[in-house]
Amino acid sequence: MSGHSKWANIKRKKEKTDAVKGKVFTKLSKEIMTAVKHGGPDPQGNFRLRLAIDQAKAANMPNDNINRLIKRASGGEDDTNYEEIVYEGYGPAGVAIIVNAMTDNRNRTAADIRHLFSKHGGSLGQTGCVAWLFEQKGVFSIERIPGLDTDQLLMMALENGAEDFHEEEEGFEIIAKPEDFEKVQRALETNKITVADSEITMLPENTVQLSGEEALANLKLLEALEEHDDIQGVYSNLETNEELN
Repeated sequence: MSGHSKWANIKRKKEKTDAVKGKVFTKLSKEIMTAVKHGGPDPQGNFRLRLAIDQAKAANMPNDNINRLIKRASGGEDDTNYEEIVYEGYGPAGVAIIVNAMTDNRNRTAADIRHLFSKHGGSLGQTGCVAWLFEQKGVFSIERIPGLDTDQLLMMALENGAEDFHEEEEGFEIIAKPEDFEKVQRALETNKITVADSEITMLPENTVQLSGEEALANLKLLEALEEHDDIQGVYSNLETNEELN
């Protein structure tokens, strides 16, 4: 989610994964099985599955677990049909929020999300109320390590479809269109460049900078949404100080 620098997000993601690994595994398991049902069990021919497997491995999910999930979904052992729904709303001080959910009970999930928004000073909005403020992008974060040539990394990224390239103190960020995500990913793998984090996400075109109680209130809402079992992703245009973490 937004609210910190990209590198603070990566650190926070790892800390959260370690702290609530069971819940993270549940979300990843749903994504893997849904990807198999929609595109088949072969990750080479199913980009969504390949990305889900990469995310599962990054969260230290054992390979045996991943293989069992793929087998279970492809063999018809799991008959749960998850519906993918996008919710949009506002946090305190007008922060725009998009929530991606995967649920087997639309009414339950909608009620839960509405309650979380209300409880934390926000409001659930209508479809399309904030989506126009975001663009779907593929984002790769590369740590700065000895021997990594910035110019070569930049050229490799651009030659393989990257739209933008940012150099920061901690490392580098490559941004690509979703349709070019896999091409950039394969180029990084071919060149043996270690990726600290990669995802297809929703990037805000403009951010809302907040501090103090307003920032904290939004962070509490975003975290409450992320912790819900039916929610797969939460995105906002909040920009605040890392020190609030």
